[in-house]
Amino acid sequence: MPTNLFASCMRTLVPLGVALLVSWFGRLGIPVDSETAAAAVALGIAGGYYLIFRGLEWLAERLAWHPLRRAAGAFLGWARPPAYAKDLVVPLRLLVDQAHLDRETRAAWETYQQAIKGGGG
Repeated sequence: MPTNLFASCMRTLVPLGVALLVSWFGRLGIPVDSETAAAAVALGIAGGYYLIFRGLEWLAERLAWHPLRRAAGAFLGWARPPAYAKDLVVPLRLLVDQAHLDRETRAAWETYQQAIKGGGG
């Protein structure tokens, strides 16, 4: 698995794992009666966890505070955000054979006309 893909997976799964652990270990004093409510609480915990540590990581990048950036990234499952390669842009030139296109269009039109005449009579 490429490193960037592995890093992005880790940074997605670690907050979910933390939310699962937090919901198992005490549920933060919130009584949860149904599975739907438990899922909503876990989703909220995971989202909050991710936003807090991603926000810290972003702030540390802006302040050039590398120890905080690494620590916040580690709490997300990978010490730094994945770096994705930019899309490759290739200029493409098409040469259209106008005469061939005209012949094919004319042949298709004639076939269509014959089908209509043959099917309507």
